[in-house]
Amino acid sequence: MSYIPATPEQRRDMLRVCGMSSADELFADIPKTLIPPDNDFWLTEGVSEFEALAKCEKLSSLNNSRLISFLGGGFYDHYIPAAVDAIVSRSEFYTAYTPYQPELSQGTLQAIYEYQSQICRLTGMEVSNASLYDGGTAIFEACKMAMAATSRKKIVVDGGVNPVYLEMLRTHIANLGAETVVGGDDLIDDAAAAVVLQNPDYFGVIHDHSGIVDKCKKCGAAAIQSVNPIALALIKSPGEQGADIAVGEGQPLGIPLSFGGPYLGFIAVKKDMARRMPGRIVARTVDDSGRQGFVLSLQAREQHIRREKATSNICSNEALCALRAHVYLSLMGTEGLRETASLCRNKAVYLRESIKSIPGVKVTDDTVFNEFAIELPVNTDGVIKRMADLGFAAGIPINANRLLIAVTEKRTKAEMDDYAAALRGAVCQ
Repeated sequence: MSYIPATPEQRRDMLRVCGMSSADELFADIPKTLIPPDNDFWLTEGVSEFEALAKCEKLSSLNNSRLISFLGGGFYDHYIPAAVDAIVSRSEFYTAYTPYQPELSQGTLQAIYEYQSQICRLTGMEVSNASLYDGGTAIFEACKMAMAATSRKKIVVDGGVNPVYLEMLRTHIANLGAETVVGGDDLIDDAAAAVVLQNPDYFGVIHDHSGIVDKCKKCGAAAIQSVNPIALALIKSPGEQGADIAVGEGQPLGIPLSFGGPYLGFIAVKKDMARRMPGRIVARTVDDSGRQGFVLSLQAREQHIRREKATSNICSNEALCALRAHVYLSLMGTEGLRETASLCRNKAVYLRESIKSIPGVKVTDDTVFNEFAIELPVNTDGVIKRMADLGFAAGIPINANRLLIAVTEKRTKAEMDDYAAALRGAVCQ
């Protein structure tokens, strides 16, 4: 039996506080079919290291890792320069925690400061924090800022916002007395705390939200724009469109897909909202001798002076993902990022044009970045399965007949031609 440090009396006290009479009640929600005989959760006897490794390799081989990915929906198969892994694998980075002592954390603090500067340049905003957990929670944090600033509880979400983000937002605000309404700018009124937009939207379409942002300002609502950071090399930034808060998913910036995480949420604002931002901000300063140094500036966390007035508990080493983004952006540079974005856009347009000739498939002519939606004459799930059998992760099903297809700089002309040919066969068979 495992060692349990709590005494029987302490365990009884804890159960009493929970309103339970036994530890078994803690697991009452687990279906009986999932509970092994005699409550024995040790599935097998112990094995040697090489036996365990062999078993894990056998299990991992069951995954189909050879599919050519045309998946998107906010998370993309971009090329990651080898130098990114080499740099972030240094022990002084991957073991770093919150840099409370600046005299011991100058390297980490400088990296975060430079990351913040890059996010501000990308988004056209004035202040960025040291990062968040992912793109979905970044939207929630931005909405929470807006509700605190306006004392309003209504959040208007544009229909083009990623449905995963919408679900995350609804989950996080469920107990805050707020409501989300999904629709167009006709829903924006004096009761709205925030309006959430996305550019490019979930369907890959590029927008200029300047007009909607102007309407937000007239109503006193915060305009929040969620953006693809790679696309910002080509399209108007949130700052140029007048947004109050820019957020997004930083996974495209040198972070592997990794079956869903860990990822990176970024957030940037205009100066007048800086004190409402969650997390922490690193600043550059000078000491008494005039030497440059980096310090934690604003920290809106409950562990610090904000206490119960804290806006967030974002903490820990999510900054490792921010470091990956910083290293990636530094390696790519302005021209490299612009070239990557151009390749994504041009290849998406090429594949879309190739698909147009497939009988029964409907494709729009919207201005897109790196992904686009198509309407199929047959069931989407069946097409996805047939495409998988041919070696392609075909895309994300939007509904029974619509498919979202993404293209990155990694996809070759041959892969796209083969995809179009395979799709033709999957649709027309």
